[in-house]
Amino acid sequence: MPGTVLLLAASPVGKGRLVDAASVLPVLAAVEPAVLSGTPTASVVELADPLEPQAVLTRLRAAAASPGPLTVFLTGQLQLDRRQHLPHLALARTAPATVRYTALPWHWLREELRLRPDGTTTLVADLYADQESWRHLHERPLDTGGNIAVYGRVAPPPSRRGVAQPAYMKAVATILRSGHRPPVAQLHEQALARLAVEEGAGSRGAPAGPGLVLAAGRPAAADPHAAIAAWVESGRHDDADALAARWEQDAVREHGAASEEALHWSEVRADLAMFAGDAARSCRTWLAVAATRLAMGQSAGAPQVEAAVDRAHHQWGQIREAERARELGPLLAELRDRVPGQQQGALDHVRRQLRQLQTQD
Repeated sequence: MPGTVLLLAASPVGKGRLVDAASVLPVLAAVEPAVLSGTPTASVVELADPLEPQAVLTRLRAAAASPGPLTVFLTGQLQLDRRQHLPHLALARTAPATVRYTALPWHWLREELRLRPDGTTTLVADLYADQESWRHLHERPLDTGGNIAVYGRVAPPPSRRGVAQPAYMKAVATILRSGHRPPVAQLHEQALARLAVEEGAGSRGAPAGPGLVLAAGRPAAADPHAAIAAWVESGRHDDADALAARWEQDAVREHGAASEEALHWSEVRADLAMFAGDAARSCRTWLAVAATRLAMGQSAGAPQVEAAVDRAHHQWGQIREAERARELGPLLAELRDRVPGQQQGALDHVRRQLRQLQTQD
């Protein structure tokens, strides 16, 4: 069947722009449609810095209705709306105060692609997140549904002043301009490798590292822990957490949020936060795991409950920001009252530390 390609590049006009998304379109447009699609023939729809979310939705809906393979090349930036804190793709008129009305809700994209047959849809994305969205994505990774292949990256806000370049997507386009489209997973890896070389050479406008890597394919090994461990050892903490988050989402979807499968991945993410030096996030996650286990009816003396509270307590002691320690301290004290653990005086220790924190600025 003929394929369909949607080239969508969007970012705000003005000082809110993080990435010059549309700059990649001439490079992508120079690639033969059949190479972009990976099919013998294909039609291409291009949207450059669109103004209205409804207009984007109309084009997206038409592309999603095509019977053949669909490939979406998406370049832009993510922002949260202030009311519901949901991720949106910022458009030309988007400003922080108008995200809800001028940007494309991410769940619109997910819903339009959700009903397509499995194995017919590929999303290649190069996205930048503002500070608020970047923090949000570490707690709730982008949900693209389970029926589409997703490859790309979400980069943090550029550290330098000025506007970043969509380096990942330009790497994808450069590879495709050779006239050959490798399997999309291989294309993704080649683009990441090219990106790493360019950054190592001091490429301007690129963030340090690929950011949060989006990859639909899981590691070849049945157990993903090996890939996670390798990423931790190489310092790619965000990538490790993103992979664990996807497994956690799958476990929640298949078994429920209070299942052992889902709790296991919550515990993995708590450890990953510790390895990344984020004691507050690790503490908060362990507290949530302990509270969930107690709500499930597990006893206060159950080894897994005690271990979760002990680890939350340890991570709380590693938090250097007094405000965040004060925020989590009462939650820890409440759990310590219910789960005293094997170490005598643990609850008294929390209360003493809380009293000291109240006197700090």
